[in-house]
Amino acid sequence: MDKHPWKIYDPAVKPSKAKVKLPPPPPWRQPGAAGRAVIAKTFQAAPEIVNAVNVALHLRRPLLVTGEPGTGKSSLVYSVAQRLGLGEVLVWAINSRSTLSDALYRYDALARLQQIQARNVAGTKRGEPVVDEGTELGQFITLGPLGSALAAADAPRALLIDEIDKSDVDLPNDLLSVLDTGSFPIAELQRVADRFQDVTVRSAVGQVRVAEGEVSFTEYPFIVMTSNGERDFPAAFLRRCVQCRMPDPDNELFDIVRAHLPKLAKDPKLGELIETFKSGREQGGLATDQLLNAQYLAPLRESLTKDERDDMLAVLFKSLTG
Repeated sequence: MDKHPWKIYDPAVKPSKAKVKLPPPPPWRQPGAAGRAVIAKTFQAAPEIVNAVNVALHLRRPLLVTGEPGTGKSSLVYSVAQRLGLGEVLVWAINSRSTLSDALYRYDALARLQQIQARNVAGTKRGEPVVDEGTELGQFITLGPLGSALAAADAPRALLIDEIDKSDVDLPNDLLSVLDTGSFPIAELQRVADRFQDVTVRSAVGQVRVAEGEVSFTEYPFIVMTSNGERDFPAAFLRRCVQCRMPDPDNELFDIVRAHLPKLAKDPKLGELIETFKSGREQGGLATDQLLNAQYLAPLRESLTKDERDDMLAVLFKSLTG
């Protein structure tokens, strides 16, 4: 990083004639699998979180993790998946429009219709009868993240259901109902089950064979549902989950920085930065990754004036609560 100036973008400087080479990103901001691997490896689990994970694993119950933004709720599932060899984490990001059916599977009816029409045209030109190849139906069905986790041959898999408190009011209970039944139907395949008993469909975990239009599973996935505490859930839902609250790191902040940035953790000014971070967190809410961002840029701050350093920290420690 010391080879790159602080101001990569500077309107006072003439535009570059060639594409500017950016400095390397923080380890946890690498795209794709590399960044997720760093997150999994460096996650620091509090004892109460470890206990909750083990209870959920033994009881085959979803883990509902509540906590402030940036406390590592979603990082937990990556750590567990890596430690237990559960493979790539499947992710279902919840919003107000999320439905259980989309998480289970999607049927591309338009593409299927276009295929049938194209076959009809070709058959008519050749004077041949049109035959509906029901076995091809699976090409237009794709299992969603929940369906993929349930149908995975290499079960159990890990599934992150992120920000479930943003969902429709009925979705949490509908979700657990599916888990309780041990199976879920695919209506489009059930309609042709008398003619095509086995159909192969696509999923995030590869090809899946569906027998008689129903996906049955024998092993529950390890499910982490995250919540920012923005709503209350019904008792019937909470009873069927293992609950825990992700604590705001305090004494662990040095350990978190050391895990992510071992060389920069030796910075003698880190203690002062942590105290500044704690003060900002108490006043308006800050996330732990904001501390990591600030320490990652610490070498650059050495060449700045005090006012410039203060301006940088003002950007880095911007309150999450407005």
